[in-house]
Amino acid sequence: MEHVEEILAALKDPARLVRLTFSGPRDPRSALWQRITVRPVEIGGARMLQAVRQGQRKEESFNFAPAEAAARLDDFLAMPFEHMDLQCADGDLHVRITRKGKALVSRGAPSAPGAAPARHDREKRYAFPADAQDPFLERMGIMHRGFVVGAMQDKFRQINHFLELLGHTRLFRDPPKDGIIRLVDCGCGKAFLTFAAYHYLKDLKGVAVSVTGVDANAEVIERAEEMRERLGLHEVRLVRSRFWDYEPPEPVNVVFSLHACDTATDEAIAQGVKWGADLIVCAPCCQHELHQRIVRPEFRAVLRHGILRERLADTLTDALRAAALRVAGYQAEVIEFIDPEHTAKNLMIRAERTPNLPRADAAAEYLRLRDFWRVQPSIEMLLEDEMEEWLAKALPGGAAPGKAGA
Repeated sequence: MEHVEEILAALKDPARLVRLTFSGPRDPRSALWQRITVRPVEIGGARMLQAVRQGQRKEESFNFAPAEAAARLDDFLAMPFEHMDLQCADGDLHVRITRKGKALVSRGAPSAPGAAPARHDREKRYAFPADAQDPFLERMGIMHRGFVVGAMQDKFRQINHFLELLGHTRLFRDPPKDGIIRLVDCGCGKAFLTFAAYHYLKDLKGVAVSVTGVDANAEVIERAEEMRERLGLHEVRLVRSRFWDYEPPEPVNVVFSLHACDTATDEAIAQGVKWGADLIVCAPCCQHELHQRIVRPEFRAVLRHGILRERLADTLTDALRAAALRVAGYQAEVIEFIDPEHTAKNLMIRAERTPNLPRADAAAEYLRLRDFWRVQPSIEMLLEDEMEEWLAKALPGGAAPGKAGA
């Protein structure tokens, strides 16, 4: 078939190929793979091809040489996909296979002309490349024989990107005087992130670290302790405690939390502030506290819709957290740490302590936001005494906590 010959010719010539995508399995419920993408990559100066196969709960990737293109293409075509989309530097080819097996072919101008092959080395910007075997992650049950376990795909991506952003902050370029960075994972759960952080920072980045996981749930701490024994990480401390009851035996440099539910994120942030942490990194989870408390009549057209009210409340919650951190003397930002296609809970609050805050503009900004929406967020109540002091210093005679909506 002519279109198969065209696809094969493109696979044999990575200089032309931009991307080849197979999608739309005939029977999505029983299909092993929902999508296959092939793109050129550069490995050690040589042009290769990388195939990524995506299933319902599984993803695999592998590299192959252009000389293997014919055999690989036969494998791909053996899977009954309805769509094949070929993008090349000199033009595109689109194929749809009908239920009767007829190929409907169309061609078009190049949608990505002149695209260069991706350098395979760029995968190393992630903490753990998905196509590189990691014995430690295999012992944790996240990977198996060099591939991410299907049920762990989302957890792998979240931990991976979270740690990459954590490791690139200023503290890790300029560590404390004794050279040891002390981290506390608030709401560690089964401690996947706790152990992965230790492994990534100590074993892969060569950073001297002390890591503690804290969680109030006795069952998950027990399971985390079992995994710690299996991994041989006796130096990682696990503590059954509520955040606000835990008293660290030494100064804390980093407080981090991945998807602590609702106001537990506020508790982690507040504890980080009270401990004087240099860095606070949180990825919020479900957050409900403001959903029924925002009542501005000017926004009735938005607030009458449940989904819009929820999204607005989530945005406002994180904005108030970041604004309160600025009042507390942190340079805070809210960023996206993972693609929303993998999880809707993809925002991260990253705050680094700076010596010149609180600032009058930070305090005024926080109060304007709080008072406009007539709310008193949990982060303020958890830091009530501290916030009152900071606001009084920044804005003598200004509004104090507890006066929102007055």
